[in-house]
Amino acid sequence: MGYDIQVVIDSENPHQQAKWWAAALQWQVEPSDSDFIRGLVQAGHAREEDTLEFDGQLVWKMGAAITDPERPGSPRVLFQAVPESKTVKNRLHFDIRAGDEREAVAQQLVDAGATVLHRGQVGPSTWITMTDPEGNEFCVG
Repeated sequence: MGYDIQVVIDSENPHQQAKWWAAALQWQVEPSDSDFIRGLVQAGHAREEDTLEFDGQLVWKMGAAITDPERPGSPRVLFQAVPESKTVKNRLHFDIRAGDEREAVAQQLVDAGATVLHRGQVGPSTWITMTDPEGNEFCVG
């Protein structure tokens, strides 16, 4: 039996990225348990500097994850805090498979903070290459 996987994406602001991608993919951000985190800090098992407030919740500073609520067991995507900004083209990217809705989906993503880089076509395959708010490339096809 094969292994489950998690996709991890380095991010300057992992909680904002998780929120943005959850909306883009129609997924959900995994909930945070503020009371549990607070209890760990009070018991000395974690430090306050390991946490932050995001959208009114106490969360772990190191990252945030999203999942597809319609497909339990599908890969989880974790946005992980790193100190450096993105500097080169991604070696891995998401393809949002929107079919005939590609232009409408791309416009919704632009309205939410994405940027269109270019449009491409090879044979019957058509796609729009875009970047998310932190500059990570992805395609809508």
